Order: sequence, then C-alpha cells, then structure tokens
Amino acid sequence: MAANIVTLIASDGSTVRFINEIKAQGGVKDVMFSPDGGYVVAFFREKADSLARDRLLEITGRYREKIFNQEGGDYLRNLYCWPTAVVEYEGRLGVVVPFYRDCFFFEFGSRNNDMLGIRRKEKVGKWFATPGHRTKFLDQRELGDWMRHLKVCVMLARAVRRMHMAGLSHSDLGYNNCLIDPTTGQACLIDIDGLVVPGRHPPAVIGTPDFIAPEVVMTSHLAKDDEKRKLPSRTTDLHALAVLIYMYLLYRHPLRGDKIHDPDDSQRDEELMMGARALFVEHPTDTSNRVNAANLKESELPWKDTAKIPYKVTGPYLAGLFERAFIDGLHDASKRPTADEWETALVKTVDLLQPCSNPNCGQKWYAFDNKQAPRCPFCGTPHRGKLPVLNLYSSHTKGKFLPDNHRVMVYSGQSVFRWHENRFVFPNEKLSANDAKRVGYFIEHSGDWFLVNERLPRMRDLRGGQDVPAGARVLLDEGAQILLSPEPGGRLVVVQMAGN
Repeated sequence: MAANIVTLIASDGSTVRFINEIKAQGGVKDVMFSPDGGYVVAFFREKADSLARDRLLEITGRYREKIFNQEGGDYLRNLYCWPTAVVEYEGRLGVVVPFYRDCFFFEFGSRNNDMLGIRRKEKVGKWFATPGHRTKFLDQRELGDWMRHLKVCVMLARAVRRMHMAGLSHSDLGYNNCLIDPTTGQACLIDIDGLVVPGRHPPAVIGTPDFIAPEVVMTSHLAKDDEKRKLPSRTTDLHALAVLIYMYLLYRHPLRGDKIHDPDDSQRDEELMMGARALFVEHPTDTSNRVNAANLKESELPWKDTAKIPYKVTGPYLAGLFERAFIDGLHDASKRPTADEWETALVKTVDLLQPCSNPNCGQKWYAFDNKQAPRCPFCGTPHRGKLPVLNLYSSHTKGKFLPDNHRVMVYSGQSVFRWHENRFVFPNEKLSANDAKRVGYFIEHSGDWFLVNERLPRMRDLRGGQDVPAGARVLLDEGAQILLSPEPGGRLVVVQMAGN
C-alpha cells in the first residue's frame, strides 16, 4: 500500500512533506518522517494556543537566525537539533526538525548481541550517566573514554553558552534532552521548541527530575503567577548543566546521597532532597549526605564511592566550579558558574589529560593532579617515565609575562595549537580553519621529550638564547623557557618535570 504523503507550506515559505504515520512519540509530540529521511515533523498532541504558536515562530524565526546567521553558525548547527519551521495540519501545530546525525544512533547497542534491542536507537544522554547503565547494559564499544566524555561536556557547555548569549534558556535541560556520542565526543541539545524567552514566553515545563534547581522544587506548589514561585530560567539551566557535567564525568548524581529527610513520606523526602535541604554528597564539612559504600551494588562501584573517586579527580579547574555549583551556588543561584566558565574550564582540563599506561583501563585518560609521581585515579596505574608539564604565561605588557593558570601535559600524539600560542585565541565556534591547525607537536627520543616547531614563525629558546625555526626542536627539561610568540597575548612556556 502506497504511503500517505502530506504536503504543506511551512511558516518560512518552504514546502514540507511527511509520511502521515507516527514513527515515534515523545512526552507531548508525535513524530513523522519526511519521505527522504532528511527531517521529521513533530506534531503537538494538545491544541496549541496563540502564545505557543508565537513562541514556536520566534524560535524557528528570529532566534534561529540570531544564532546561526552569525560567525560560527555552521559549527553551531551540530550542537542543536533546532527546529527550522512551523507547520499546521488538521488543527495541530508541528515543528520541522532536522534528522539526528548518524553518530547519535547506537551502532552496537547493548551487551550480549544487543539484548535490549537498542541498536540504531537514539543515544539519549541517560544511557551514559550512571554506572548501572554503562557497566550492566551497554556494549563496551559504545562507552568511549574519559577524554571523549570531557569533550561531550565541552559541547554541552558551548551549546548552553550560545543559547544564553541569545537571551534564551532551555527550561528542561537534562540527559533526556540531549544526545551524546562518547565514541566521538559529540553532543547535541534537542527539544528546542520549549525554549524560554524571558519577558515574552514563560516556560512550558518545570524540568526533568534530577536536574530541576532546588529553588524551583521548593516553590513548585505555588501558583505560576505567585511572585515567590521560581520558574525555569538561565540560572536554573546553570544548575542542570553542572549536574550533567558531574554525571558525565563521575557517573553519579551530586545530590543523591543516603540522607533521609522524611522516613514516612517518600515524595516529601524526594522534594526535600532536591529542594529545600539539597546537599552536595561530597560537601567538605557536612558529611550527612555521604553515600555509604558498603550498601552499593557491585555495578555501582567504584564510581558512587566518593572516597575512592572524589570530584577532585576532575582536576583543579572543574573541581573549583563543582564547589561553586553544589556548595556556594546550590541555594544561591547568583553564585553558579556560567556556561562560559564551564566551557573554559573543560577546555583547560583537556590540556591536563594524561593517557593511562594500563591498556585495560576503562577510562584510558586522567587529569594530572600536580603530583611528582602521578597515577591514574580510575585504575591506580602509576605513570612511567619522564613527564614534562608546560606552564603557560602570556604577555600583558611588553616584556612582562603573567601566569595564565593553564597547563599543557605532554604525551605522544599531543599537539600545540594557536590557542596555546596566544591567549586571545580560544577553540570555540569562531575558531578559523587556519587557527585550528596544529603549530607544534611532541616527540620522545631516548627517554627525553622534545617540542617540535611546525608553524611558529618566531619561536625561541630563551634559556639557550636561540631561535627555534620551523622544523627544529627544543629539549623539554626542568626550567626550560620557550617563547612561542612575542606578539600581544603571546605565550611563554616554562617547563616543570614530573614522573620518574
């Protein structure tokens, strides 16, 4: 029987065609596919009012243009599954949405020859956020490693940052509304049609449990027009983003500890745990919400044992932000780290990574902990050999270099890029193709490490008093000082040696 294909004219004037058959269903929408599989049309089940229609027209219209029709717009298209137009059919409103990229569908699925039947299903973020899902169900080949989980977090922080810059907030940020691929480090925000436009379009939902900010939970019983009621906003997005990053790096929830708040009412207990009495499971002075490792399932270990894998294994940049998010900012939204701060800290943490020398280590990478004899916190394997640590300084006035609180670790395959050479260059959506090319790399020879200049025109070995032209190399040993660039914002590298 021939497929029933419907043809419509969308809000942007484009022709939209879809097969009139429900292929998937979400919480509030029915999804239908286009004949060529290039996009889907998601129809809302409930009849939409004029306010909802206006919201969708703004999101698919001027706000979409505001984000994608500017510098870096092509890059940003991969960070969202952003609806392109609005349609109406048989009294129901729908949005036209690009089809998910191939990387966001499971290739292998679950263990034991895909026992759960999730092969070719969407990689919803929830699959990768808990040790139970990861170790009990998913095929090992779907899990990626810790470096790629860091890169997933970079993508999520970048997507939220750009959304907030445009004056929008997600309102329902959580692992059900993002797709991630830990095998490549890609991430994509979905369900964009519910975005909050402050002052014009209020939130349609209050969020997903586990990611709703405490102030929203605490006041959810109040009427929506009550001035004391806290609704989803930019600052509640920041709580959800911090929870997502914590879960994707540590595979546990930052607030779900063992503390019981109401033993007689489980719903009330949940409301207190996530709301008025929310408490970081790793709070440094109040240990009442710690997880008792003795009660954990084998599949939850070692991740939920905070004594074995504390949040500080994520490195100094992220640890500081977790403290601000879950201690200072948990009940004071004004103190939460911004998405921009998360993005910067995550990029700097990628530079702190060392490969684990244990080929059987599940995480394969870890953040350098500033110890002379570092070891992988995930499997306990010590680092072997010399380990140069490059401390970055940058010029602020001529001849004066100040520390940037930024380090680059050395390993085989590690590269130096323009954002290491100059503090005014940052690897985000605005990075040019030329600036994305590496400018140097590291090689090991007879136990010593060298930095090879590939594309730096004015690199200089300050201690040796000589230029290092393209194609030449300089030894990395204790106290070496290497000027990568003398231009404004140019970087000076000072080498420290760790390892053995």
